[in-house]
Amino acid sequence: MQTVGRGSLELPALAAARNERRPLLSEDDAPVPIPIEDALDLHTFAPREIASVVAEYLDAAAARGFREVRLIHGRGTGTQREIVRHALSRHPRVADFADATPERGGWGATVVRLKSD
Repeated sequence: MQTVGRGSLELPALAAARNERRPLLSEDDAPVPIPIEDALDLHTFAPREIASVVAEYLDAAAARGFREVRLIHGRGTGTQREIVRHALSRHPRVADFADATPERGGWGATVVRLKSD
């Protein structure tokens, strides 16, 4: 597991869900809280969830004063990256985005610059 900024990129509940191959939602469909840090690892989310997770995360990150965040989607086949980039291109808080530098994940992560209020 990687760490960046203020701590772990992954909540213990998300790690447990991934490791035990169980759904992220509990039986009562309560969402799993996500820490708002300077990076978000999207590996634990299904492709169908990515766009809404990214949108909510960006709103929360902007509300907490972040001006730059990193979304970790992985290299794989490029599906997650494509979904992330599409969501970013439509989000009103996004000033611009690009691949992360090699030491921050390269094309397996996208760095997003948020508009200032």
